[in-house]
Amino acid sequence: MEEIIVLKCGGSSVNDLSDDFFDNLKALQKAGMKPVIVHGGGPAIKEMLETLAIEFEFVDGLRRTTEQMMDIVEMVLSGNVNPALSRRVNEAGIKAIGISGSDMNLLQATPIDYERYGLVGEVSNINVDFIYELLARNIVPVISPVAIGTDLNRYNVNADTAAGAVASALGAKQLLFVTDVPGILQDGTLLEEVTTEEIEAFIADGTIFGGMIPKVKAAMKGLTSNIEKVMIVNGKQSELKNTTTLAGTTITKKMKIKA
Repeated sequence: MEEIIVLKCGGSSVNDLSDDFFDNLKALQKAGMKPVIVHGGGPAIKEMLETLAIEFEFVDGLRRTTEQMMDIVEMVLSGNVNPALSRRVNEAGIKAIGISGSDMNLLQATPIDYERYGLVGEVSNINVDFIYELLARNIVPVISPVAIGTDLNRYNVNADTAAGAVASALGAKQLLFVTDVPGILQDGTLLEEVTTEEIEAFIADGTIFGGMIPKVKAAMKGLTSNIEKVMIVNGKQSELKNTTTLAGTTITKKMKIKA
C-alpha cells in the first residue's frame, strides 16, 4: 500500500544533504512511499537581507515581513532554494517539480496578526487534489512555503508549520524533520523513540541543549490531531532503518506505558 511521507528540509540543511539521503529517498519511493518535500530557507533569507542592507526584526520568533521583505523572501525561497533542491532530487533519478505555495493556490494563508508580524501567515487551506495528482504520476512535489491569501497578498509561512499542515491535510503516514543531526542523543546513544513529556525533561536536565532545542521544539509542533508521530532524521548521514523508514528519533505525544 502506498503511503505519503512528508519531509521538511531546513534551510540550513538543504546544501548539506548527502547523496545517501537522496538514494534513500529513492529507495523509500521504490518501497511504495510517496514523498512530499517542504523546505525552509531562513539562513539564505537573512544573508540576502544583510547583503541588501535591509533591516529586519524577529517578533515572537517570527521574522516580521514587510512588502519589501516579502519580495526578498519569495526570491530566495521560490527562486533560489526551491529550484536548487528540486535539481538535487532530479539528479538522484527521482522525478520532482519545484512549486511555490502560491502556485495553483497550493498553500492558502491568512495573516497571523498583520499589525504585529506583517505578511506572516498561517495555512488556512491546501490544494490537496493538485498534490495527489503529482503523486499519482510518481512526481515528488518540492514546496516553497510562500502562500497566497484570499486577499491576493503573498504570505511568508514558517516552514515547520507549513510541513505539519501539509502532512495533516494529506493524511501522511510520516512527517520527517531533516536536520544536520542523527536525532536525539543521550550519553552518545541515539534515542529511537521519545515522548514530548520526556523531551521537556531532557531540555530541563541539559540532555537536549543549544541548537538542538529549537530542532526538537519545531518537530513537536508537527504533532497535530492527525499526526501522532514525527521524526528527526539526519540529512548529512542518512540511513535507512527499514524499507519504509529513515533512521532517527521518533517523537510521539502518546504516553509510554510502563511495565
